[in-house]
Amino acid sequence: MSTAHEERAAVAQPVMPATTLGELIDAHLYMPFPFRRSPHEATAAAGVDDWLHTTGLSEEPGVPAMISHTRPAQLASYNSPDADPGLLQLVARQIAYQFVFDDRAEEVGRHRPGQLLPMLCESIAILRDGAPPCTPLGGALSDLYRQVRDRCTPAQAARWAWKSREYVHGLLYEAVAQTDPSPLGSGLCTSIRSLTAGVEPFHPLCEAAQPCELTPRELHHPLMRHLSRLSADAAVWIPDLFSAVKEQRSGGMINLALAYQRAHQCPLPVAVTLAIQQINRTIREFERVYAEIEPELSPSGVGYVEGMAGWIRGCYYWSRTVPRYADAAVPALR
Repeated sequence: MSTAHEERAAVAQPVMPATTLGELIDAHLYMPFPFRRSPHEATAAAGVDDWLHTTGLSEEPGVPAMISHTRPAQLASYNSPDADPGLLQLVARQIAYQFVFDDRAEEVGRHRPGQLLPMLCESIAILRDGAPPCTPLGGALSDLYRQVRDRCTPAQAARWAWKSREYVHGLLYEAVAQTDPSPLGSGLCTSIRSLTAGVEPFHPLCEAAQPCELTPRELHHPLMRHLSRLSADAAVWIPDLFSAVKEQRSGGMINLALAYQRAHQCPLPVAVTLAIQQINRTIREFERVYAEIEPELSPSGVGYVEGMAGWIRGCYYWSRTVPRYADAAVPALR
């Protein structure tokens, strides 16, 4: 978060007039990465539908409608426009799976938190121990893990499983936060959001898209690790802007804009403006760190960082038009 002095000054300043939150975001968000999309998007969308049917997830209540509102293949296309058709298909399937898993975990965790544990434990057993699945969600995760192992190197697949386990654990923290009657502080909110973002599990797929494996020196360089965090935070905070209305109406807690609103007791447009300022600082820091490390990177290392930048760009352009966040086009709210 920015300093308290900066935040007080920002809250005191009038917000630039905008008819909708979407217009407010477009007017103030810093987006240096131009729009791009994959020529294989339609094929990936058909593949997602086939895969959901094969795994049985499309038979789950509400999943077909949710998928039509989230358009996972479109998000994959915007994030990974240069990916070959096979890798784009894998990215799109993983996005679809995470949407299903995340929505289910949020619903169960908010209303029946005890029943969330078997769902999360099944996922951890699959990712950590290779255990056989017991549910359609577990079956889908097990099949995704198989596809990742087929496409990635053993080291990349291990990183994918590790980062995916972090994401699963984050959903448990989110459930605890949602059921706690005390207001959630901004620091805890952003810490939990960094886990539930679900962006970092895709970074090993960014690795797999490169012509050569990154060297350990590149991959574990402190600046590269910093870039990974910056890209994941910026990528997930951008949809938080567009989903703020939806989350406000449903009582959601883990949202950057709503964290600012709770901290300052301010109207939602002001809170969104504060969140935009934090995102802009994060994106500019990403650019600065990338410029510092780029001379040391191989072509594959450069491609890997460009893949991380793609998630920042893709999440923005996807959030602007996806039906899931249509509430952002509603006239400006309190």
